[in-house]
Amino acid sequence: MNYPKYLSLPEDSFLIYRFTSAGPNGLVQKTVTYSPTDVENVYNLGFGDYNPITKTVNDLSVTNNRDSYKVLATVASTVNVFMDRYPKAWIVISGSTPARTRLYRIAINNNFSEISEDFVIFGYDPDGDWERFMAGKAYDIFLITKKENEHALWKRD
Repeated sequence: MNYPKYLSLPEDSFLIYRFTSAGPNGLVQKTVTYSPTDVENVYNLGFGDYNPITKTVNDLSVTNNRDSYKVLATVASTVNVFMDRYPKAWIVISGSTPARTRLYRIAINNNFSEISEDFVIFGYDPDGDWERFMAGKAYDIFLITKKENEHALWKRD
């Protein structure tokens, strides 16, 4: 994504990334987490505000720091770093609310040509089918991987 980004450094495992959003509502710590699922090489992308006191992530909070493009670009940049470390990975992305899922779809739509250079994206539609991502179509969940992995998941029994 060709937008400014916050500095985000991964923890040793490359599964957790933290950065700080800066705007009219102050400094807000954010966390991106890649959690393994029950399926080998499939990780869930989680994102939200980080509370350093409780050490929890709130994926429902609305910061309103007027930096949503910068925040989304930062989250997207973690995908590149994560995939460099885990090149066979598949990443599941879904918003914690329908509005957030729509926001992710819009971000994918707006940056699809750039994303498609290295990655392939699938969408899970409301009818219960996985398909290659199509601009303008509503999806409940997204699945992204490097192009060279495209057929690996579908070959499983």
